Amino acid sequence: MSSKMIRQPEGGLLRSAQWAQVLRAEGNDVVEMLCGGVQIFALLHRVPHIGRYLYVPRIATQAMHCTDELVAVAKEHRCAWVRMDITTTEQRQQLKKYKITKAPHDMQPAEHFIIDVTKDEEALLVAMKSKTRYNIRLAKKKGVVVHYITKSDVDFEQMLNIFFAMVEETARRKGVRFHAKRHYRAMFDNLDEKSIALYMAEVAGTFIAGNIVTFYQDTATYLHGATADTHRNLMAPFLLQWEAIRGAKSRGCRYYDFGGVYSKIHDRGKEGITRFKKSFAPKEAVTTYQGSYDIILNTPMYYLYRALQKCTSVFSRIKHRTQKRSAS
Repeated sequence: MSSKMIRQPEGGLLRSAQWAQVLRAEGNDVVEMLCGGVQIFALLHRVPHIGRYLYVPRIATQAMHCTDELVAVAKEHRCAWVRMDITTTEQRQQLKKYKITKAPHDMQPAEHFIIDVTKDEEALLVAMKSKTRYNIRLAKKKGVVVHYITKSDVDFEQMLNIFFAMVEETARRKGVRFHAKRHYRAMFDNLDEKSIALYMAEVAGTFIAGNIVTFYQDTATYLHGATADTHRNLMAPFLLQWEAIRGAKSRGCRYYDFGGVYSKIHDRGKEGITRFKKSFAPKEAVTTYQGSYDIILNTPMYYLYRALQKCTSVFSRIKHRTQKRSAS
Protein backbone atom coordinates (compact mmCIF):
# COMPACT_ATOMS: atom_id res chain seq x y z
CA MET A 1 0.00 0.00 0.00
CA SER A 2 1.43 3.37 -0.95
CA SER A 3 1.77 6.18 1.55
CA LYS A 4 -0.90 8.16 -0.37
CA MET A 5 -3.47 5.43 0.23
CA ILE A 6 -2.78 4.97 3.93
CA ARG A 7 -5.54 5.99 6.33
CA GLN A 8 -3.99 8.42 8.75
CA PRO A 9 -4.60 7.61 12.44
CA GLU A 10 -6.50 10.40 14.19
CA GLY A 11 -6.60 12.10 10.79
CA GLY A 12 -3.11 13.46 11.52
CA LEU A 13 -4.21 15.26 14.68
CA LEU A 14 -1.23 14.12 16.78
CA ARG A 15 1.24 15.93 14.53
CA SER A 16 -0.76 19.17 14.36
CA ALA A 17 -0.13 22.58 15.96
CA GLN A 18 -3.38 22.15 17.91
CA TRP A 19 -2.16 18.95 19.51
CA ALA A 20 1.22 20.52 20.28
CA GLN A 21 -0.69 23.16 22.24
CA VAL A 22 -2.48 20.43 24.22
CA LEU A 23 0.90 18.91 25.11
CA ARG A 24 2.34 22.27 26.17
CA ALA A 25 -0.67 22.88 28.39
CA GLU A 26 0.14 19.62 30.19
CA GLY A 27 3.66 20.85 30.90
CA ASN A 28 5.48 18.96 28.15
CA ASP A 29 8.57 20.35 26.39
CA VAL A 30 7.59 20.69 22.74
CA VAL A 31 10.23 21.41 20.11
CA GLU A 32 8.91 23.14 16.99
CA MET A 33 10.80 23.28 13.72
CA LEU A 34 10.14 24.28 10.11
CA CYS A 35 11.89 22.25 7.43
CA GLY A 36 11.29 22.84 3.74
CA GLY A 37 7.85 24.27 4.43
CA VAL A 38 6.91 21.33 6.70
CA GLN A 39 6.11 22.14 10.32
CA ILE A 40 7.21 19.47 12.78
CA PHE A 41 6.43 19.17 16.48
CA ALA A 42 8.49 16.86 18.68
CA LEU A 43 8.54 16.16 22.41
CA LEU A 44 11.53 16.14 24.70
CA HIS A 45 11.14 13.17 27.04
CA ARG A 46 13.26 12.65 30.14
CA VAL A 47 14.16 9.17 31.38
CA PRO A 48 15.29 8.96 35.04
CA HIS A 49 19.02 8.19 35.43
CA ILE A 50 19.47 8.20 31.63
CA GLY A 51 18.73 11.56 30.11
CA ARG A 52 16.63 12.75 27.19
CA TYR A 53 15.23 11.54 23.91
CA LEU A 54 13.29 13.33 21.18
CA TYR A 55 9.94 11.84 20.17
CA VAL A 56 8.19 12.64 16.86
CA PRO A 57 4.60 11.34 16.88
CA ARG A 58 3.11 10.04 13.61
CA ILE A 59 5.76 11.63 11.38
CA ALA A 60 4.33 12.57 7.97
CA THR A 61 5.80 11.07 4.80
CA GLN A 62 6.54 14.56 3.47
CA ALA A 63 8.58 15.26 6.63
CA MET A 64 10.95 12.30 6.24
CA HIS A 65 13.46 14.46 4.35
CA CYS A 66 13.83 16.46 7.57
CA THR A 67 15.39 13.59 9.53
CA ASP A 68 18.89 15.12 9.39
CA GLU A 69 17.51 18.33 10.90
CA LEU A 70 15.66 16.36 13.59
CA VAL A 71 18.84 14.50 14.50
CA ALA A 72 20.72 17.82 14.70
CA VAL A 73 18.05 19.29 17.00
CA ALA A 74 18.18 16.16 19.18
CA LYS A 75 21.94 16.49 19.52
CA GLU A 76 21.56 20.16 20.48
CA HIS A 77 19.29 19.04 23.33
CA ARG A 78 21.77 16.28 24.31
CA CYS A 79 19.34 13.48 23.45
CA ALA A 80 20.56 9.89 23.37
CA TRP A 81 18.10 8.86 20.66
CA VAL A 82 15.27 10.05 18.40
CA ARG A 83 12.02 8.08 18.44
CA MET A 84 9.58 8.20 15.50
CA ASP A 85 6.22 6.62 14.78
CA ILE A 86 6.67 5.17 11.30
CA THR A 87 3.66 4.68 9.03
CA THR A 88 4.95 2.76 6.01
CA THR A 89 7.78 0.41 5.05
CA GLU A 90 8.96 3.11 2.63
CA GLN A 91 9.45 5.49 5.55
CA ARG A 92 11.42 2.86 7.40
CA GLN A 93 13.66 2.32 4.37
CA GLN A 94 14.48 6.04 4.34
CA LEU A 95 16.04 5.66 7.81
CA LYS A 96 18.52 2.94 6.77
CA LYS A 97 21.45 5.34 6.73
CA TYR A 98 21.02 5.86 10.50
CA LYS A 99 21.61 3.43 13.33
CA ILE A 100 17.98 2.42 13.90
CA THR A 101 16.23 -0.25 15.89
CA LYS A 102 12.64 -1.08 16.76
CA ALA A 103 11.63 0.76 19.91
CA PRO A 104 10.99 -1.44 22.98
CA HIS A 105 7.32 -0.43 22.81
CA ASP A 106 5.10 1.52 20.45
CA MET A 107 4.25 5.01 21.66
CA GLN A 108 0.96 4.90 19.74
CA PRO A 109 -1.08 1.85 18.72
CA ALA A 110 0.46 0.14 15.69
CA GLU A 111 -3.01 -1.01 14.61
CA HIS A 112 -6.07 1.21 14.18
CA PHE A 113 -9.57 0.27 13.13
CA ILE A 114 -10.67 2.91 10.65
CA ILE A 115 -13.89 2.56 8.69
CA ASP A 116 -15.23 4.44 5.66
CA VAL A 117 -18.42 6.27 6.70
CA THR A 118 -19.33 7.75 3.31
CA LYS A 119 -21.90 4.97 2.84
CA ASP A 120 -25.50 5.69 3.85
CA GLU A 121 -26.61 4.81 7.38
CA GLU A 122 -28.53 1.71 6.32
CA ALA A 123 -25.45 0.30 4.58
CA LEU A 124 -23.32 0.97 7.66
CA LEU A 125 -25.85 -0.81 9.88
CA VAL A 126 -26.07 -3.80 7.52
CA ALA A 127 -22.24 -4.08 7.60
CA MET A 128 -22.26 -4.51 11.39
CA LYS A 129 -22.49 -7.79 13.24
CA SER A 130 -26.15 -8.60 13.92
CA LYS A 131 -25.49 -8.50 17.68
CA THR A 132 -24.12 -4.96 17.38
CA ARG A 133 -27.24 -3.79 15.51
CA TYR A 134 -29.34 -5.50 18.18
CA ASN A 135 -27.45 -3.77 21.00
CA ILE A 136 -27.93 -0.35 19.37
CA ARG A 137 -31.68 -0.98 19.10
CA LEU A 138 -31.78 -2.36 22.66
CA ALA A 139 -30.14 0.76 24.11
CA LYS A 140 -32.70 2.96 22.35
CA LYS A 141 -35.58 0.72 23.43
CA LYS A 142 -34.42 0.87 27.06
CA GLY A 143 -34.51 4.67 26.95
CA VAL A 144 -30.81 5.50 26.53
CA VAL A 145 -30.36 8.98 25.06
CA VAL A 146 -27.05 10.31 23.71
CA HIS A 147 -26.18 13.99 24.27
CA TYR A 148 -23.68 15.85 22.09
CA ILE A 149 -21.78 18.35 24.27
CA THR A 150 -19.17 20.99 23.41
CA LYS A 151 -17.22 23.32 25.68
CA SER A 152 -19.58 26.24 25.00
CA ASP A 153 -22.59 24.41 26.45
CA VAL A 154 -23.74 25.73 29.82
CA ASP A 155 -23.55 22.28 31.42
CA PHE A 156 -20.15 21.39 29.95
CA GLU A 157 -18.22 21.61 33.24
CA GLN A 158 -20.75 19.38 34.97
CA MET A 159 -20.64 16.86 32.12
CA LEU A 160 -16.82 16.77 32.09
CA ASN A 161 -16.81 16.12 35.85
CA ILE A 162 -19.33 13.29 35.41
CA PHE A 163 -17.25 11.84 32.59
CA PHE A 164 -14.10 11.88 34.70
CA ALA A 165 -15.94 10.21 37.60
CA MET A 166 -16.84 7.42 35.16
CA VAL A 167 -13.19 7.25 34.04
CA GLU A 168 -12.21 6.59 37.67
CA GLU A 169 -14.95 3.97 38.03
CA THR A 170 -13.80 2.22 34.86
CA ALA A 171 -10.17 2.27 36.01
CA ARG A 172 -11.06 0.70 39.37
CA ARG A 173 -13.31 -1.91 37.80
CA LYS A 174 -10.77 -3.01 35.21
CA GLY A 175 -7.66 -2.54 37.33
CA VAL A 176 -5.98 -0.23 34.82
CA ARG A 177 -4.72 3.35 34.75
CA PHE A 178 -6.18 6.12 32.63
CA HIS A 179 -5.16 9.73 32.05
CA ALA A 180 -5.43 12.29 34.83
CA LYS A 181 -8.26 14.80 34.61
CA ARG A 182 -5.88 17.54 33.46
CA HIS A 183 -5.33 15.64 30.19
CA TYR A 184 -9.01 15.76 29.27
CA ARG A 185 -9.15 19.37 30.45
CA ALA A 186 -6.15 20.30 28.29
CA MET A 187 -7.76 18.77 25.20
CA PHE A 188 -10.96 20.77 25.56
CA ASP A 189 -9.10 23.96 26.50
CA ASN A 190 -6.72 23.84 23.53
CA LEU A 191 -8.65 22.20 20.69
CA ASP A 192 -11.20 24.46 19.05
CA GLU A 193 -14.87 23.70 19.57
CA LYS A 194 -15.32 22.18 16.12
CA SER A 195 -12.48 19.71 16.75
CA ILE A 196 -13.64 17.95 19.92
CA ALA A 197 -16.90 16.86 21.54
CA LEU A 198 -18.18 14.86 24.47
CA TYR A 199 -20.87 12.27 23.80
CA MET A 200 -22.75 11.32 26.97
CA ALA A 201 -25.29 8.51 27.33
CA GLU A 202 -28.12 9.09 29.81
CA VAL A 203 -31.07 7.05 30.99
CA ALA A 204 -33.82 8.44 33.23
CA GLY A 205 -31.64 11.37 34.34
CA THR A 206 -28.55 9.26 35.11
CA PHE A 207 -25.41 9.42 32.94
CA ILE A 208 -24.02 5.94 32.39
CA ALA A 209 -21.33 6.23 29.69
CA GLY A 210 -19.35 8.80 27.76
CA ASN A 211 -16.94 9.14 24.83
CA ILE A 212 -14.55 11.87 23.73
CA VAL A 213 -14.41 12.23 19.94
CA THR A 214 -12.16 14.49 17.88
CA PHE A 215 -12.70 15.77 14.34
CA TYR A 216 -9.63 16.61 12.25
CA GLN A 217 -9.38 16.93 8.49
CA ASP A 218 -11.43 14.05 7.01
CA THR A 219 -11.46 11.85 10.12
CA ALA A 220 -13.50 11.58 13.32
CA THR A 221 -11.65 9.70 16.07
CA TYR A 222 -12.85 7.96 19.21
CA LEU A 223 -10.12 8.91 21.67
CA HIS A 224 -11.43 8.06 25.14
CA GLY A 225 -14.41 6.30 26.66
CA ALA A 226 -15.72 5.38 30.10
CA THR A 227 -18.73 3.66 31.66
CA ALA A 228 -20.38 3.85 35.06
CA ASP A 229 -20.61 0.80 37.29
CA THR A 230 -24.41 0.79 36.96
CA HIS A 231 -26.74 0.10 33.99
CA ARG A 232 -24.07 -1.74 32.05
CA ASN A 233 -26.75 -4.09 30.70
CA LEU A 234 -28.23 -1.24 28.63
CA MET A 235 -25.46 -1.44 25.99
CA ALA A 236 -24.87 2.32 25.99
CA PRO A 237 -21.33 2.09 24.46
CA PHE A 238 -22.80 0.64 21.25
CA LEU A 239 -25.25 3.53 20.89
CA LEU A 240 -22.53 6.06 21.73
CA GLN A 241 -20.34 4.80 18.89
CA TRP A 242 -23.24 4.78 16.46
CA GLU A 243 -24.22 8.36 17.30
CA ALA A 244 -20.59 9.46 16.91
CA ILE A 245 -20.47 7.78 13.49
CA ARG A 246 -23.66 9.60 12.52
CA GLY A 247 -22.10 12.84 13.78
CA ALA A 248 -19.01 12.21 11.66
CA LYS A 249 -21.19 11.71 8.58
CA SER A 250 -23.13 14.93 9.24
CA ARG A 251 -19.81 16.84 9.30
CA GLY A 252 -18.75 15.36 5.98
CA CYS A 253 -16.00 13.14 7.43
CA ARG A 254 -14.81 10.29 5.26
CA TYR A 255 -13.45 8.07 8.04
CA TYR A 256 -14.32 7.08 11.58
CA ASP A 257 -11.28 5.95 13.55
CA PHE A 258 -12.11 3.66 16.47
CA GLY A 259 -8.52 4.03 17.69
CA GLY A 260 -6.17 1.25 18.65
CA VAL A 261 -6.93 -2.45 18.25
CA TYR A 262 -4.72 -5.38 19.22
CA SER A 263 -5.20 -8.31 16.88
CA LYS A 264 -1.73 -9.72 17.65
CA ILE A 265 -1.79 -9.35 21.44
CA HIS A 266 -3.19 -12.18 23.56
CA ASP A 267 -4.60 -10.24 26.47
CA ARG A 268 -8.18 -10.68 27.63
CA GLY A 269 -8.86 -6.97 28.04
CA LYS A 270 -7.34 -5.96 24.71
CA GLU A 271 -9.06 -8.84 22.92
CA GLY A 272 -12.37 -7.54 24.26
CA ILE A 273 -11.63 -4.01 23.04
CA THR A 274 -10.71 -5.32 19.59
CA ARG A 275 -13.81 -7.52 19.39
CA PHE A 276 -16.09 -4.60 20.36
CA LYS A 277 -14.64 -2.18 17.82
CA LYS A 278 -14.47 -4.65 14.94
CA SER A 279 -18.10 -5.64 15.47
CA PHE A 280 -19.10 -2.35 13.80
CA ALA A 281 -17.55 -3.45 10.49
CA PRO A 282 -16.21 -7.03 10.73
CA LYS A 283 -15.29 -7.19 7.03
CA GLU A 284 -13.19 -4.00 7.23
CA ALA A 285 -9.45 -4.66 7.45
CA VAL A 286 -7.36 -3.35 10.32
CA THR A 287 -5.04 -0.52 9.27
CA THR A 288 -1.50 -1.46 10.30
CA TYR A 289 1.50 0.84 10.78
CA GLN A 290 5.18 0.11 11.34
CA GLY A 291 5.20 1.34 14.95
CA SER A 292 7.91 3.26 16.79
CA TYR A 293 11.59 3.18 15.79
CA ASP A 294 14.64 4.64 17.51
CA ILE A 295 17.57 6.42 15.84
CA ILE A 296 20.45 5.79 18.24
CA LEU A 297 22.71 8.79 18.84
CA ASN A 298 24.50 7.73 22.04
CA THR A 299 25.00 3.97 21.97
CA PRO A 300 26.15 3.38 25.61
CA MET A 301 23.30 5.47 27.07
CA TYR A 302 20.72 3.92 24.78
CA TYR A 303 21.60 0.34 25.70
CA LEU A 304 21.82 1.26 29.37
CA TYR A 305 18.25 2.52 29.01
CA ARG A 306 17.18 -0.76 27.39
CA ALA A 307 18.88 -2.81 30.12
CA LEU A 308 17.24 -0.79 32.92
CA GLN A 309 13.90 -1.11 31.18
CA LYS A 310 14.21 -4.91 31.04
CA CYS A 311 15.10 -5.04 34.74
CA THR A 312 12.08 -2.88 35.59
CA SER A 313 9.84 -5.16 33.52
CA VAL A 314 11.13 -8.28 35.30
CA PHE A 315 10.62 -6.73 38.75
CA SER A 316 7.10 -5.62 37.77
CA ARG A 317 6.17 -9.15 36.69
CA ILE A 318 7.55 -10.61 39.93
CA LYS A 319 5.62 -8.04 41.96
CA HIS A 320 2.42 -8.75 40.03
CA ARG A 321 2.74 -12.52 40.56
CA THR A 322 3.45 -12.03 44.28
CA GLN A 323 0.40 -9.81 44.68
CA LYS A 324 -1.74 -12.29 42.75
CA ARG A 325 -0.64 -15.18 45.02
CA SER A 326 -1.28 -13.07 48.11
CA ALA A 327 -4.77 -12.16 46.92
CA SER A 328 -5.65 -15.82 46.30
